[in-house]
Amino acid sequence: MSSTATAVPVLDSFTLGQPTKEDGQGMWALAKKTSLDLNSAYKYIMMAEYFSDTCVVAEEDDSVVGFITGFIQPENPDTVFVWQVGVDSSQRGKGLAYKMLDELMNRDVTKDVKYLEATITKDNVASQSLFKKLAREYDTSYEVTETFPADVFPEDIDKAEYTYRIGPFHTK
Repeated sequence: MSSTATAVPVLDSFTLGQPTKEDGQGMWALAKKTSLDLNSAYKYIMMAEYFSDTCVVAEEDDSVVGFITGFIQPENPDTVFVWQVGVDSSQRGKGLAYKMLDELMNRDVTKDVKYLEATITKDNVASQSLFKKLAREYDTSYEVTETFPADVFPEDIDKAEYTYRIGPFHTK
């Protein structure tokens, strides 16, 4: 983890914390290795710098093995939006994605958050399962609505995005 990242206790063989701009490069490299939509390196660096309180980085041996990018919506301050969840193939099956979400939802910055939202395609069963698990573990509900129909995307992208809205979360 970069020397300025805020760390929490070691879980398994990785450490969870808030990313720094130096972690952005590792987040981008991990996204590049996964099936995630790859954004520019700048996006990951910017998210780590300006939204570190609502992003999570998981590191093992100074390498990024997982991350969440997210932000609290300016027009809905009671909602945290999770943009991407990335997990290295070496960490699959260890529950890292859920542990990162749990870390995010237990931060001071989310103490007034009542809802978590993420958009997911119909064929992304792993993400659907992750967010349904979050709802179960926090003993709350979720609803799914089509937010971005396929026809709003460029012609080479033909998958609609559905918003998973989890909550309300109980006050901490």
